[in-house]
Amino acid sequence: MQLYNSASHKKEEFVPNHPDIVKMYTCGPTVYHFAHIGNLRSYVMEDVLEKYLRYAGYNVKRVMNITDVGHLTSDADTGEDKMLKGAKREHKTVMEIAQFYTDAFFEDCRRLNIKRPDVVEPATACIDEYIEIISRLLEKGYAYRSGGNVYFDTSKLEKYYIFNDHDADDLAVGVREGVEEDTNKRNKNDFVLWFTQSKFEDQALKWDSPWGVGYPGWHIECSGISMKHLGEDLDIHCGGIDNAFPHHTNEIAQSEAYLGHKWCNYWVHVLHLNTTSGKMSKSKGEFLTVSLLEEKGYDPLAYRLFCLQSHYRKSLVFSWENLDNAAGAYGKLIGRIAALKDSAAAVDEEAAKPLREKFKAALDNDLNTSLAVTVLYDVLKCQANDETKLRLLGEFDQVLGLSLLEKAAEKRKAEESSAKSAAGGFFIQGEGDPEIDALVLRRAEAKKAKDFAEADRIRDELNQQGIEITDVPGGAKWKRS
Repeated sequence: MQLYNSASHKKEEFVPNHPDIVKMYTCGPTVYHFAHIGNLRSYVMEDVLEKYLRYAGYNVKRVMNITDVGHLTSDADTGEDKMLKGAKREHKTVMEIAQFYTDAFFEDCRRLNIKRPDVVEPATACIDEYIEIISRLLEKGYAYRSGGNVYFDTSKLEKYYIFNDHDADDLAVGVREGVEEDTNKRNKNDFVLWFTQSKFEDQALKWDSPWGVGYPGWHIECSGISMKHLGEDLDIHCGGIDNAFPHHTNEIAQSEAYLGHKWCNYWVHVLHLNTTSGKMSKSKGEFLTVSLLEEKGYDPLAYRLFCLQSHYRKSLVFSWENLDNAAGAYGKLIGRIAALKDSAAAVDEEAAKPLREKFKAALDNDLNTSLAVTVLYDVLKCQANDETKLRLLGEFDQVLGLSLLEKAAEKRKAEESSAKSAAGGFFIQGEGDPEIDALVLRRAEAKKAKDFAEADRIRDELNQQGIEITDVPGGAKWKRS
């Protein structure tokens, strides 16, 4: 398997540190508001990566944090605490806000078939781990106290900018986002490990520490939670591309300074979901949620397909027209699968083998989900029996997560019920095309009236359209040849 590593700027063969397990860490949400569908694109792609690793035979342990303290609105060390901002907005406590939006996040994940990670840890549960790491960084000279806070000293590193070779001035805290520079810092790219003099008098969450009562900075939480559950080495760290700097850059700095060796081998970043007017973000008010998609009549899995049709390292442009196209493709795909006949026939392994190889080759090539989706259509077009097609579709869907067989069964059941009702008890099973269903019903009525010439004419008309019709007790079935 080849994965693009953001730290080396190239595709690399994936080789885990330990043959018996893949250690995978994914940055979780800051639970101060609903996740928008741009946020969820990252989680969809991370879900596919985890599921594909399992499909390929790896044992995976995946850990995710829940940020419920310490994340400021600038993503650096300035601005308002996001959790406090959410609590003020809704006149609730920070913990009430955290619980509500954590539950909402995982409900969105359920609707998008995103598997819950093996370990989900809120930042507030690991204060002792952060204090231990910070204490060690102070002892080793990688951190210092200033203005009551504890900072990481980036000047002690041979290389700070891991993911981009930016000019230091381009990423200066005082320049980025136009926020005021923290004058307590020795260097403008130093970052807070522990706040003891919060500028918020009403800061809700504080803990005792060797440096005074306070709370952790945002970046330290992922290092602490990862090491607590995955040890001192990490195979894959995932997140949205906006996490690369400063968050992931700072994670690497503090983790490797603390450990004294390389921490994570592969960094996988998912690019933005953009609207036609630019990057989707909560601050811009472009707040498209899974619930809103459902309110507008879209199946959330149509949005999942929309994400899979593009490569995770390409920016994806959202528009309602683009989503309509994905929803239409999803509906037609389910319709074609619903037309397959489940039987006790043996799986044609000779036909299945090249399709499995093609599916695996697509995902081995830096998780090319677009090509993997194309393999679904190759399965439907192949000459194998329906049992083989259904087996392969179910197998591939363990990775793609589109509920193909379940949705097809629902559609088949709904069509059978609708057709039987419309036909006064006559049973029609097809691909959900009302015009074809009408012709099939007219043929049945002609046969019932003993107008066999008309029945044959309609059958021939259907055959010319590539429709194969089969009479069964109480009705008829049809499919496209």
